[in-house]
This record gives sequence, C-alpha cells and structure tokens, in this order.
Amino acid sequence: MSTQASGSCLRILSGVQPSGKLHLGNYFGAIRQHIELQRQGECFYFIADLHALTTIQNANELQANVRDVALDYLALGLDPQRTVFFRQSDVPEVTELAWIFATVTGMGLLERAHSYKDKVARGLPASVGLFFYPILMAADILIYRSHLVPVGQDQIQHIEITRDIAGYFNHTYGEIFPLPEYRLSEAPIVPGLDGKKMSKSYGNTIEIFATGQELRKKVMSIVTDSTPLDAPKDPEKCNVYKLYCLLATPEEQQELAAKYRAGGFGYGQAKQMLYEKLEGYFAQARQRRQELAREPGLVDEILRRGAQRAREEARATMALVRRAVGLNPPP
Repeated sequence: MSTQASGSCLRILSGVQPSGKLHLGNYFGAIRQHIELQRQGECFYFIADLHALTTIQNANELQANVRDVALDYLALGLDPQRTVFFRQSDVPEVTELAWIFATVTGMGLLERAHSYKDKVARGLPASVGLFFYPILMAADILIYRSHLVPVGQDQIQHIEITRDIAGYFNHTYGEIFPLPEYRLSEAPIVPGLDGKKMSKSYGNTIEIFATGQELRKKVMSIVTDSTPLDAPKDPEKCNVYKLYCLLATPEEQQELAAKYRAGGFGYGQAKQMLYEKLEGYFAQARQRRQELAREPGLVDEILRRGAQRAREEARATMALVRRAVGLNPPP
C-alpha cells in the first residue's frame, strides 16, 4: 500500500450520490462495509452533491436527497465522532484541485472511461460535467491523500484512473499523492424486483427504510417463476431466497432452503417471510432515523463539523499542491 498520510494511519474514503432513496443494493453493496470500516482506519465519507448535479437539476430535490442520505447513514451506524462525514460541496478546494488535475490529464484517459459511455447509452445528456466526472472523483479521493477506497465492481476503472492522475501529477511536480487502492465489497450482487441488479436506474429497488404497506407491495411484486405450489423448487434460482439470505442467519437460510426443496411451499409464503425479516432487520435503525429527523439542527451540525475537519485536510493538501505548481499559497 502507498505511503500513508497522518503518520501510520490508514485513511479510507468513499462517497455516495444523493440521487434518490437508498435501497438494499446500496446497503449490502456499500453502506454496511462503510460502517464496518470505521473501526479499521480514519474514514472520510462524503455526500457527493456536486456529482449529483449531472443528473439532478432541481434545487429542492437535491437538498431533500442530501438530507435523506445523511439521516440514513447516521441511523445505520455512522459515528460522526469517529468518521469525517460531510457534504462534498462544503469543501470548495476539491474543485480547484480537479482543475489542476485537468491540466496534466490527457483526453484519451477520459475517453476510455466506461461510466461515461454507459450513462450516455442510457440516455443521460453528454454534458462536460459527465465527461469530467472521473477527474472530480480523483480530486475527491486525492485531496485527503486517501489510501483505500471501498467501491463496487463498476467503479474499479475510476480508481485506476485516479491512480493514473496521481502518477501524472507526481511525475510532473513531485511526490505529493499516494496511489490509492480499491476494496470490493464481499456482498454478492443484490437482485432487484425483476431479478436484474438492484438499481435506481432500473426502477427495481426496495428502499432500506420502507415499511408497512409500501414495503409489502414491493416484496410481493418480486418476480418468480411459475413452478406449482406442490412442486419442489430450487432456492438458488429464486430472487426472494437470495434477498432473504442477505438478512438471515446460516441456520435460517438452511431452513428456508429445505422448505423450497420439500415442495408444498409457495413463493407467497417465502415473500411473507422476507417481508417480516425486512421489517425486523432495520427496526432499530428505523427508530433511530425517526428520532434524528426530529432534530434537523443536529444533522446540520454533524455535517458542518465534518466539513470543517475535511477542509483542514484539503487546505493542507492544496498548500502543497499550490507550492508545487507555482501558485501563491491559499489566502
């Protein structure tokens, strides 16, 4: 691993886009890992509202989404005493660093970015911001001189681009930045209601804090095959079973699998078990979220303090960068 900032402390960074309600795919693919990593190093987690501007251009919607993400993370176990938690836009130094990185980065590197081509193929406007996204992401990571970035499989190329950009800068101006590494979540791909990967862009999600009739409706709409009630079923081919396994103990998983294989057990019964498991699994976090929502000033203060700590690190990095490239030190 690269030389670490702040002495021997491992610095971990990740961000989440406030592009809509967080769902089970977000939780098992990223959030749960983020919470666990708080005990393994110095964590910087940010709400990527600048990135979200490439898809959300409604001020009220963006602000509401930012608050929802903050409430979700805090309710699910993020500890603001242990972790630096902040809004991306509250650290303006990151956009300055992104511009400086743009001056040492070749067009070809960005033209090879899969995410840009994929998003354009899905109908998103081909804006300069969407094209520039990997450079801003590199600035997000490198301005805190991060060492480890937990990501999903689809983000690996962005970390490789970040390493390339750090290398270009270091080669041009001297060794300022470590080369960050990625860590993949051990969670399997979380299936959505239709069996595809759970994603807001597919409209197939189950929100983390859905409850009651809203949750039941989602669970009961999970696509299953037409195997008759009395016939044995293969649990490994059933999306209901796959989702249940994310929440259940090994013993509970084995018991449900045996019911599938024995026959006389319908998908409706499996969906009811999944619904009850979801209601209970997030019950404490749901209560905590309701309490936090009644104290908006507390959430604002947590994000403000996080931004203050993040800016201290960002300013220290930019002092080094400005000196290296020949700009005056920051005022």
